Amino acid sequence: MVSLREAVPWPPRSPDLSPCDFFLWGYLKAEVFKHRPRSLDQLKEAIQEEIEGISPLMLVRVMENFQERLHMCIGRQGHHLDDIIFKT
Repeated sequence: MVSLREAVPWPPRSPDLSPCDFFLWGYLKAEVFKHRPRSLDQLKEAIQEEIEGISPLMLVRVMENFQERLHMCIGRQGHHLDDIIFKT
């Protein structure tokens, strides 16, 4: 479960099973802020440039990783992916 207040099944809302959460947001943050945008317009432009710069090969790798995560989740009967969440 994800929530402490109510029963919320873990996998459907897990950031470990969402490519935007486990890849895109962190990738964009790292790349966009290399440009040090100083205005909202610069920020928007940098985001657009970085999204356009994501290669098809990178997307293939993300989706392969996504499939691996799904298989791990199935193999663990929906339990947390501790080795992904708590990498050492």
